[in-house]
Amino acid sequence: MRDYLAWRMAFGVTTPSTNTVVQPEYDDMRPPGVTNHLGRMVIPDLQIRTNEDFDESIRLIDAALEPAVASVMDCRPNAFILGISALAVWGGNAEWGAELKRRIRKVAGFDIPVAIATDAVFEALRLHGVKRRIAIMEPYFPSIEPKMVGVFGAAGYEIVRYNHMRGKSPTTYSVVTAQDMIRAIKAIDGPDVEAIVQFGANLPMARIADEAERWLDKPVISINVATYWHALRTNGINDNLYGFTSLFSKF
Repeated sequence: MRDYLAWRMAFGVTTPSTNTVVQPEYDDMRPPGVTNHLGRMVIPDLQIRTNEDFDESIRLIDAALEPAVASVMDCRPNAFILGISALAVWGGNAEWGAELKRRIRKVAGFDIPVAIATDAVFEALRLHGVKRRIAIMEPYFPSIEPKMVGVFGAAGYEIVRYNHMRGKSPTTYSVVTAQDMIRAIKAIDGPDVEAIVQFGANLPMARIADEAERWLDKPVISINVATYWHALRTNGINDNLYGFTSLFSKF
């Protein structure tokens, strides 16, 4: 028997200490009887001006993974969500996601279900019928490209275009307007693109992606929507939710 509020599911979630988007967006998508419990991957709010600075920020996040997982496991969650998307591709190969899940389960001490961004996006693309060509927008720097190519290429996808929004520090990824995000989407769209994929869990795209699907007439996959949706579905929770893209309302 679960606790009074989490009568269906208690999720443990880790996200960087600089992230101000995962917690509110996940809570906006939380069905009745499901609760979210965050542990923070503690990192400084580094100034990011170069590829090397960006790479260092991800290195620090990677090093902070195990302590954050350990802290959230104290509340005994039923399942776990990795609330950062860059780390999910950082190994640059198909095996990296499995290694991340192994590390998380080692800290947990049992075979806890783990949802990560890449698994979620691949399943979303499959359900939407996307065959190959995608475009990716994120708040990162160009050094993410070979990582993306390695992971998405191994799954059979071609990244036609990127929009690197080049946030000046991890906290500034969320300091954007709706128009900033709309322009970023439009900059990479085209008739050669089957779907737009947004990475960057600190980029508040959940509701903008829902709007964008209507004026682009194609899937727009918000990373927080996809990851939380995938966590629910893989744990047997199939509630449809409206206002958070067709992924959540149809599948």
